[in-house]
Amino acid sequence: MKITVIGTGSFGTSLAMVLADNGHDVRIYGRNRAVVDEINEQHTNVNYLKDVSIPESVKALSSMEESISHAELIVLAVPVKAMRQVAREVHGHLRAMHKKVLLVHVAKGLELDTHLRVSEIISEETDDETVEDICILSGPSHAEEVARRAPTTVSAASIGPEGAKIIQDVFMTRYFRVYHNDDMTGVEIGGALKNIIALAIGVLHGLNFGDNAKAAIITRGLQEIARLGTRMGANPLTFLGLTGMGDLVVTATSMHSRNYRCGIMLAEGRSVEEAQQEMGMVVEGVNTTRAAYELATQYDVEMPITKVLYQYLFEDISEEEAFYALMMREKTGETDDLKEALQQQYKEWTRE
Repeated sequence: MKITVIGTGSFGTSLAMVLADNGHDVRIYGRNRAVVDEINEQHTNVNYLKDVSIPESVKALSSMEESISHAELIVLAVPVKAMRQVAREVHGHLRAMHKKVLLVHVAKGLELDTHLRVSEIISEETDDETVEDICILSGPSHAEEVARRAPTTVSAASIGPEGAKIIQDVFMTRYFRVYHNDDMTGVEIGGALKNIIALAIGVLHGLNFGDNAKAAIITRGLQEIARLGTRMGANPLTFLGLTGMGDLVVTATSMHSRNYRCGIMLAEGRSVEEAQQEMGMVVEGVNTTRAAYELATQYDVEMPITKVLYQYLFEDISEEEAFYALMMREKTGETDDLKEALQQQYKEWTRE
């Protein structure tokens, strides 16, 4: 296929490499002309992926219009805060060209003001005349490892019934395995909310709270993700899979994770702005913490880890106050909420 990746960051670049390895005709669009020239002339992108050689067949472009005119499939690899504007631009070019494409996004977060999932943002900015289907590719997939062709497994989901299966065929290689999943809501919520927990784990690491505390936050964090996700209509089993537990573990335990690293920097005394500036990349967990905290209120869902991280980030309570507040919460059963969600899912299956 003729495929265009919008975004020359680490994940966009690594996915362009996967697609090129699979024999597709790949273009990658970026606003930074210096990065575009580097990809074309040096076949590298050192600001985002060190010691990685990009296939010469991957051509970088600085013209959005030219990039769109090339594509049968478009991969949106931009931060959540840029997604609405980029989707609007893509839609405008497609409409002017009377083109219709398959769209797949790889962003993991929620829009700050609207609390919308990324597919919902794209849906608002496009229509059936320009987009065949909206898909997501998500899971435990550090760009640095994908670019080294290390074994990686992810999930694809879509709004329509066939898009995810097409994405599965397009992306799957000997080192990049793709499963399809029919739970778009669960895949997007799992990918977004795990960044909150990874940010909290980074703070724990910076405070030297130890592995016991990390294991507790990961485990209870997954309960929070599933609690809100199922209330929003997701299948609870999705959170036991690649885009739930899988993505949570890899993001909350690795120095490749910008959310984890940001949490460490916060515990060391840096501000959120300083941490993001030092990394040179967006930390999705910060805005997602605020959005999820507000969603928890909207859906009347208890999310204590999200709540104390929100208070730590935006209400200036100390790290110790935040995490000891978790320890002294009212006593409760460990699996009560998960049991309820699974029982409800079982009732729906038996009704069908």
